[in-house]
Amino acid sequence: MLNWANQFNICALLDNHQYNFSHHSIECLLAVDPVNTFEAEENATDGLKAFLSNNDDWLFGHVAYDFKNHLSKTGSLHVDRIGFPDAFFFQPETVIQLRNDEAIISCLKNNPVMIFQEIRDRKVEIPNSRSQALKMEARITKDSYLSIINQLKQHILRGDCYEINFCQEFFSENVIIDALLVYGQLSSLSPSPFSCYYKLIDKYLLCASPERYLKKTGNQIISQPIKGTSKRNNTDEIQDSLLKTQLNFSPKDRSENVMVVDLVRNDLSKVCKEGTVKVDELFGIYSFPQVHQMISTISGELDTAIDLVDVLKATFPMGSMTGAPKKRVIELIEQYEQTKRGIYSGCVGYITPEKDYDFNVVIRSIMYNQATNYLSYQVGGGITFYSDAEKEYEECLLKADAIKTILQ
Repeated sequence: MLNWANQFNICALLDNHQYNFSHHSIECLLAVDPVNTFEAEENATDGLKAFLSNNDDWLFGHVAYDFKNHLSKTGSLHVDRIGFPDAFFFQPETVIQLRNDEAIISCLKNNPVMIFQEIRDRKVEIPNSRSQALKMEARITKDSYLSIINQLKQHILRGDCYEINFCQEFFSENVIIDALLVYGQLSSLSPSPFSCYYKLIDKYLLCASPERYLKKTGNQIISQPIKGTSKRNNTDEIQDSLLKTQLNFSPKDRSENVMVVDLVRNDLSKVCKEGTVKVDELFGIYSFPQVHQMISTISGELDTAIDLVDVLKATFPMGSMTGAPKKRVIELIEQYEQTKRGIYSGCVGYITPEKDYDFNVVIRSIMYNQATNYLSYQVGGGITFYSDAEKEYEECLLKADAIKTILQ
């Protein structure tokens, strides 16, 4: 199915890899062939609001981290070498939903039976030779990274902020990859509940995200920020359980997590009915192929007449990828990071004809620009005063372990 979809200039596959966590959503969604599009330019918030209001159909797309510049008086002087627009949404000609043993094919003009036959009969060619290992370079040296973390801790000590999410980039130039093959390898090694294959002409996002940004069902909205990471031991069940327990009771990880929970509660209170914002789960521990994660769930009841743009104005960029207080840490992120985040730490997702939606957080992802042959991934972590710079660096490498394994 994805091989068939890849023939189109624009397509999006959203796959939860059959994780049946709470707030389970659609198992797998594919959208191809745009008939109507929106791309952020000047007055992007008004334009997006109008586009959403005028389209009562499935919509797919993304909001990049730098969409923040359209929401408030912020900017970035860093270079974006991948080049996804600040926001992009499209109304697809064809949408395919997978649910257990059922495929639902919806088309505006095409014949769903013919689409099914095309997919069924399509020959998938598997490359018969291994690719060369990519040489990845760090945009920030390890020594520079350690120095920056200690500088950020001084900002925390002075009271500039409580927590800040600091990210770094690893990149490779003059790269030619088969994006579909690499996504398949990433999904095989690190299946994740908010994975996506997202193609926007010559730009690719190969995403294995475990994190949900926002989900709306009716007038109920939830956010599930991740803060707290521990490695796994997949060869020793007892040791793996011990690592999970250590994460659960880690004072550093709990302090990170509760700070972002408070931030999300505050953000949602701006668009939810008074008294409806609550924490459904605090410090939940969830296991993924490479890591254990600490995830909390915050919910609320939206005020009437609140649309997605209003929610973005109140909550974006998401607290797990910024820190607290948000306005100040966004300034510090710009000061100390050396790469424009672009689509990284933004979100990708879908909007239903009923105006419900579900968006991930773009982390654990490979970004690739086929026109310039530039490939990169970014990783980061929440920095508090109790952070150990060396351990934070090791955590970055841990989070990127699946990506690094594939590229090597």
